[in-house]
Amino acid sequence: MRNFICTCFVFFLVYLMACNSPTEYVNDIKQYASLNDTVQYAGILACKECHSDKYETFIHTGMGLSFDHAKKSKSTAVFNDQVVVSDTFKNLQYHPFWKNDSLIVFEFRLSGKDTVFKRAENVDWIVGSGQHTNSHLMNVNGYVFQVPSTFYTQKQKWDLPPGFEGGYNSRFSRKIGLECMTCHNAYPKIVDGSENKYSFIGNGIDCERCHGPGSVHVREKKEGKIIDVKSKIDYSIVNPAKLPIDLQLDVCQRCHIQGNAVLKEGKSFLDFKPGMHLKDVMDVYMPKFKGDENSHIMASHAERLKMSKCFQESLKKSDDLNAKHASLRPYQNALTCVTCHDPHISVTVTRSSYFNSKCTSCHHNSDTKSGTTINQQIVCKESIEVRTLSNDNCISCHMPKGESTDIPHVISSDHYIRTPAAQLEVRKIKDFAGLVCINNSTPDNRSKGEAFLSYFEKFSENPAFLDSAKHYFVDQSVDSIIQNFHQLVHWAFLKNDFNRVVAYSESNKNALKNLNKRSVMNEHAWTSYRIGEAYSYLFNNTVAIKYFEKATELAPFIADFRNKLAGALFDVGRVAEAKKNYEFILHENPKYTSAYVSLGFLILSTEKASLDGFF
Repeated sequence: MRNFICTCFVFFLVYLMACNSPTEYVNDIKQYASLNDTVQYAGILACKECHSDKYETFIHTGMGLSFDHAKKSKSTAVFNDQVVVSDTFKNLQYHPFWKNDSLIVFEFRLSGKDTVFKRAENVDWIVGSGQHTNSHLMNVNGYVFQVPSTFYTQKQKWDLPPGFEGGYNSRFSRKIGLECMTCHNAYPKIVDGSENKYSFIGNGIDCERCHGPGSVHVREKKEGKIIDVKSKIDYSIVNPAKLPIDLQLDVCQRCHIQGNAVLKEGKSFLDFKPGMHLKDVMDVYMPKFKGDENSHIMASHAERLKMSKCFQESLKKSDDLNAKHASLRPYQNALTCVTCHDPHISVTVTRSSYFNSKCTSCHHNSDTKSGTTINQQIVCKESIEVRTLSNDNCISCHMPKGESTDIPHVISSDHYIRTPAAQLEVRKIKDFAGLVCINNSTPDNRSKGEAFLSYFEKFSENPAFLDSAKHYFVDQSVDSIIQNFHQLVHWAFLKNDFNRVVAYSESNKNALKNLNKRSVMNEHAWTSYRIGEAYSYLFNNTVAIKYFEKATELAPFIADFRNKLAGALFDVGRVAEAKKNYEFILHENPKYTSAYVSLGFLILSTEKASLDGFF
């Protein structure tokens, strides 16, 4: 009897402990409705219906103001008759001005005091909140291009956009593809088979970029399915605050680790949704230089934060705490982006005392015996004179502002948190250490090789990058060529080794047949185009046409593909087909200069007609 009573007592104690133990929150990522491909985006106005308070502050944040139609209320730029942007390499100048409610950029060339060339284009959208820049885009029948004039707010200066300097001014032809559009805006709707033609473009980063598509969430709330979110997770929508820390960081890192993005096979820049691992969609690479730890680029916030001892130590502690007891809001035990930044409130209206309070929550003097905080006095070894000059602003010393290395005239806070002494430890000699994947510690060989191909193509035409890329793509057998076909063709094409491109295509006997997949990123179309270019260069237009036709079939709205097809058709005497393709291009994009020139030559050569009547 006594043993029975003892046993009951033990069970009773266990029951009490269970009842009084903290709730174990299970964050089952797979349950989130927004990760299902069938769930649609509802739009920011649907969110506003229930979350008007968040909406009213969010639309004034940098994200909310990231993209909008070109209108005077959107622009932060200075306009006057003296504003002129000069490109000394191409002897072109640009004058932005308002004509009534239309923003126009006027391009012209002077010879002495005479204007020998002029062109005017309307600006349709302004990119940027105005905290750092206003860049400008134009719309040509749905095709979006960047305009060669940017206003740099902090220095109140007009200049060429990033990447247009040093002789690389692409004037009005830089395509705004998905990689650019999806970081500066809500997800658009791109026309299949194009690079930069859109059927819908939103006005600013919206709620669903951080919370995921919300059609199920909206429907359930309208049906009265309400969840007590103070104690549970509402799986109809993603709340990043309740995600595991790594997944929460990936929401921010989708756009705040700028670098060389390499998409996973079959993925596009539209595929990432909050709650996913970013590395399942893309690997992001950056060149690393030993001795260059102080340099940072504009959108490197997450990468730089993760270099900080504050972040690393807090993550260790949070991992330990969350392992012992799962938290509804795991980030509260660590230093993450939202520790300091409320995504719904603009940083411009957030006082420095708010950020300081985040620092003092960890860095304060405590009574070692009782563990209590003594007056929340910040631990700081700096002299009182220096602290007074900075108004005791932790950020000014430990996250100093500096110019970004990728965007001129822009100053931003370096999120690599260090002591001022550590910031001075800079080597004069900077050694290239390679391309490093900053969001995935174990990228596969395909990803590594494509990173070098992409870096060569986008940033640096150093042949060493192509040599490094080739290391990852074997071509010693027919099977290996087929396995690495797209990458090998791309590699040989970038080397201008057109004989090698042709050799790869002829080794892959079914290449033309198997290049049949339409996709958002047009991978098969690009491979077809590159093979066609190789055959064309080697004066085999008969085969070149087959590959150009395949590229155009898969991506009918990439004008460069169709323009090459038309040229090859003309060269073999298929004039009517060539003319039809040139006319298609100009119907789609009446500003595609090359097609005008080629069509004019075709007409003069074959029809002996006057261009006056045609134009």
